[in-house]
Amino acid sequence: MTATGTYTPRPGAAPLPRMIAAQAALETRMLLRNGEQLLLTVVIPTLLLVLFSTVDVVDTGAGEAVDFLTPGILALAVMSTAFTGQAIATGFERRYGVLKRLATSPLPRWGLMTAKTASVLVTEALQVVLLTAVAFALGWSPHGNPLAVLLLLVLGTAAFSGLGLLMAGTLKAEATLAAANLVFLLLLVGGGVIVPLEKFPQGAQDVLGLLPISALSDGLRDVLQHGAGTPWGDLGILAVWAVAGLAAAGAFFRWE
Repeated sequence: MTATGTYTPRPGAAPLPRMIAAQAALETRMLLRNGEQLLLTVVIPTLLLVLFSTVDVVDTGAGEAVDFLTPGILALAVMSTAFTGQAIATGFERRYGVLKRLATSPLPRWGLMTAKTASVLVTEALQVVLLTAVAFALGWSPHGNPLAVLLLLVLGTAAFSGLGLLMAGTLKAEATLAAANLVFLLLLVGGGVIVPLEKFPQGAQDVLGLLPISALSDGLRDVLQHGAGTPWGDLGILAVWAVAGLAAAGAFFRWE
């Protein structure tokens, strides 16, 4: 004689949306507890915005410096989180075997990437709120369509996320750390974030204008500073980078 019982909790994997949400919450907490990455993603952009808005160091052209700088700093914040921070964190997770172990869990690999992307978006939302509050305190007066701004931020996130994952999945962790920080510094100077692209020679402008940081900062500046419509050219550049970066990351990412 046998009896059938009901056992609580029931064994088995949790529903996929719950697994992704739990992993995204974990990724976000880990990011916010990491002092080095918090410095990179929050403190440095905020300090740059305050410093260059209050001290006349760089000629930003006509108008208030904060009106020129805020769109560029928002673009820098997206790059610091979606590219630099994500590349470094994922690179060391790969080195220490974290990704290899997660790949054996019920959470599928695309679910893990979705959770990482959600964590990036949450962090960026916090960055945008903080930087916007600081910019308003400094006298910022934005213009333009918020939907165009949102579209630029989303495409910029996709572009930088793909490039960050590509770097983390193909290089060693130490190389990723060095390369990601170097790219961050180079694009900070040459990406139109603080120094206008018009300050560079014409040949350099043509090349720098095709970079994702330049397209994002210029697009945000056209909308928020000049009140322009949807910047389709900059969106097109970001879309090309996003498709190419995500496709390359999917093709060449090594989990071990």
